Amino acid sequence: MFKKILIANRGEIACRVIKSAQKMGIKTVAVYSDADRNALHVKMADEAVHIGPPPANQSYIVIDKIMEAIRQTGAEAVHPGYGFLSENMKFAEALEKEGVVFVGPPSPAIEAMGDKITSKKLAQEANVSTVPGYMGLISDADEAVKISGQIGYPVMIKASAGGGGKGMRIAWNDEEARDGFQSSKNEAANSFGDDRIFIEKFVTQPRHIEIQVLADKHGNCVYLHERECSIQRRNQKVIEEAPSPFLDEATRKAMGEQACALARAVGYTSAGTVEFIVDGDRNFYFLEMNTRLQVEHPVTELITGVDLVEQMIRVADGEKLPFAQDDLKINGWAIESRLYAEDPYRNFLPSIGRLTRYRPPVEAATATGVVRNDTGVYEGGEISMYYDPMIAKLCTWAPSRSEAIEGMRVALDTFEVEGIGHNLPFCSAVMDHPKFVSGDMTTAFIAEEFPDGFNGVTLSEGQLRRVAACAAAINRVAEIRRTRITGRLGNHERHVGDDWVVTAQGEEIAVTIAADREGATVRFSDGVAHRVTSDWTPGQSLARLDVDGEPVVLKVDKIPAGQRIRTRGADLKVYVRTPRQAELARLMPEKLPPDTSKFLLCPMPGLIVKISVEEGQEVQEGQALATVEAMKMENILRAERKGVVKKINAAAGASLKVDDVIMEFE
Repeated sequence: MFKKILIANRGEIACRVIKSAQKMGIKTVAVYSDADRNALHVKMADEAVHIGPPPANQSYIVIDKIMEAIRQTGAEAVHPGYGFLSENMKFAEALEKEGVVFVGPPSPAIEAMGDKITSKKLAQEANVSTVPGYMGLISDADEAVKISGQIGYPVMIKASAGGGGKGMRIAWNDEEARDGFQSSKNEAANSFGDDRIFIEKFVTQPRHIEIQVLADKHGNCVYLHERECSIQRRNQKVIEEAPSPFLDEATRKAMGEQACALARAVGYTSAGTVEFIVDGDRNFYFLEMNTRLQVEHPVTELITGVDLVEQMIRVADGEKLPFAQDDLKINGWAIESRLYAEDPYRNFLPSIGRLTRYRPPVEAATATGVVRNDTGVYEGGEISMYYDPMIAKLCTWAPSRSEAIEGMRVALDTFEVEGIGHNLPFCSAVMDHPKFVSGDMTTAFIAEEFPDGFNGVTLSEGQLRRVAACAAAINRVAEIRRTRITGRLGNHERHVGDDWVVTAQGEEIAVTIAADREGATVRFSDGVAHRVTSDWTPGQSLARLDVDGEPVVLKVDKIPAGQRIRTRGADLKVYVRTPRQAELARLMPEKLPPDTSKFLLCPMPGLIVKISVEEGQEVQEGQALATVEAMKMENILRAERKGVVKKINAAAGASLKVDDVIMEFE
């Protein structure tokens, strides 16, 4: 077995590989850019080598720099993780020439299946059903528009190299095809150093289901069942689960056998994923093969008990797979929520900054449930603008899907992240959405269910009452604490009353509290009561309560006359006042936000790639105004209404903060 492995990656996946290597007794080498000098993967590894400036095209995807780090440390093998150089044939060839083992497939397999155009042709030759499209290279935007028209809109414009949603656009007309081609080309060049683009028919209402395969160098190939990845935004997966709630055993077997046949056809070894789109009748079509470890591999590990990273290392070392297909049963259900540094209240735009608070739920494994959190950050660390915005992958396992979903709800409520915008509230909203709970979703789920973006969750009447009862109980604990403050006047004694008014979500709820040593009974004006118990004390940011025998977890922050409470995707200002205070509060004027309708504000920290209009120009609704790049993604900012550009305050190449003014309108 190898004595030392270099991980040619960063962040969460580098940390994940290091954990398996350490478990196997293998020493690890990390590589890092200037931006990652204090990163978690650097701290975890036995050795670390600096490889250059923050941009990935000057550090993590520069083959010569990785090779020099290998020579410097004497690493015998390299695990590439996902992204960066993981599907780069030239990198695999460079390692082979150096006599260093690539923990992944052989370079011909990477060339054959890592390139989406070639893989489609090979799949067609192997009589695998594929989506209609144009498999040749496309030279410019005009040709992209012509081909898109021939295929028929909508079309998917995709980078031939790479994945993770980078270099992908859906176009519904000529203008979107033209804009999408250029943005996809730019993103592909920046992320993978390969700007080749192809176009295929976009199949509406599909499910995205993928098969995990694992093959050794002795001719053995197995599939570790499927993952459902239909909850996507901007072609980037947000929620994944294993198995799929949609597949039956016959379809699962057919997809798995086809995936293995495709892997054998190209001499594939190591872990890989064959992606399919599946229609409502369970017809499936080959999409692409990812010749690497997938981001969502933990859910497969949780239902099979197989450590995929360990098996990749063992296969690379020449070992046989220790199991056959019949040994790989599905045990329970697993769900993964990807935590992104993206602000859901600002249309999921990237958010960067320091993690002033980062407290994931406790990782634990019992017979009834598992909580796992794969991460590459820590409290006090910084989220950089240079890399993918994923912070962590929160996973839960349970014997059934409904139990796994409930476990995820509690885990998301328990996860504390402050200092940046993040998508935890959105993930919570998905867990409670009827379509997701039923398992009846497609890749259009987010677009259909959140057409106007995410504006928070409105709690049901029952949920709101539970929160109101918790807030009243919490407030009473805080009030009792305040009565015990030292240094009070000797002849003054403060009493805590029983009658309160809870204001939340635009409602006023009158309650009466009867407290005892074990907890409090909170009674509403209609006679309904909730029994609340908790060990919460003032100053704690996480309140774990029991309401009528059921657990409730609230994130709690003190605000004047109440608490900011976050739970199940809702973000509420909850005021608890005496009846007289509530009466006076109704008389307070409401402060309105400033009018910014005549400004185009930068929605995220990023770099201006292009200004598409000029001063004095009349623009139409939906017209492209500017392009901003952040976290490896290009974002086109469009006019919300017809107007005239009065002044342009930023130029291409400028680095802007959130809400910096890009241009003004008359």
